Amino acid sequence: MTTKDSRTILITKASGRREPFDVQKLKESMRNAGAGEEVLEGIAEDIVSWVYDGAPTRKIYARAFSLLRKHKKRVASRYRLKQAIMELGPTGYPFEHFIGKVIEKMGFSVQVGQIVQGRYVRHEVDVVATRDHRQLFVECKYGQSADKAVSVQVPLYVRSRVDDIIEKRKESEDYAGYSFGGGVATNTRFTSDAVDYGTGSGLLLLGWDYPAGDGLREIIDRERIYPVTVLLSLTGQQKRVLLERGIVTCRQLSESPERSALLQQSGAKHKALLRELEAILD
Repeated sequence: MTTKDSRTILITKASGRREPFDVQKLKESMRNAGAGEEVLEGIAEDIVSWVYDGAPTRKIYARAFSLLRKHKKRVASRYRLKQAIMELGPTGYPFEHFIGKVIEKMGFSVQVGQIVQGRYVRHEVDVVATRDHRQLFVECKYGQSADKAVSVQVPLYVRSRVDDIIEKRKESEDYAGYSFGGGVATNTRFTSDAVDYGTGSGLLLLGWDYPAGDGLREIIDRERIYPVTVLLSLTGQQKRVLLERGIVTCRQLSESPERSALLQQSGAKHKALLRELEAILD
């Protein structure tokens, strides 16, 4: 590794906050994406040699991504996972469907965007998940910036809405023997107050890195639930077409018989897409 002391370099996050450049953190992100040690060491050395005081994290990320892409598309695709989740916007609708697919992997049957009657008022619930006489009502909070955090106000109002729904359902014979719960899912993070109140009040919380070791990022990698926005073989317009039709994951696209007509790709480009899908899902 170059003799340049990366500890003296302060980089600039999207929020404007500055922090010391951590080459080990960079290596770990590439390792999580599937990069081999030889590849990630070479890229880390390049970044350490190049990085300068005040360098924006987005430029560091872009350089690492560009270098990874030269080595292997599959690794590059997975490395840009966090950005790909951000590209599910600008509305939260595709993210709700994506969280639905994540929850399905947990063995639940899922309904997205449901109007549910509470004891006092009707509520729009992003995801209703049911398994073995247990039902969850999940609020999805989509953020377009990694530096945003879900504040305590969100679990506060989710708890009250869920309680209103539960009161009504417990009166119904259709749900005799059921247990109920609520949750909040986000692609960003929770404030400490949000975690304290949410967990203390019995809500399930799912954030990018929460719970530790079993957050959204780990689940996506473990279960191969990659969003279609990671794909390098698609244009931005093609991705938007898929999202508008509720095709939010790579596995959905891989299993879709109508993908050729939707994407209107040439033979060579379609073959490249299939190769990338196979590599990502393998």
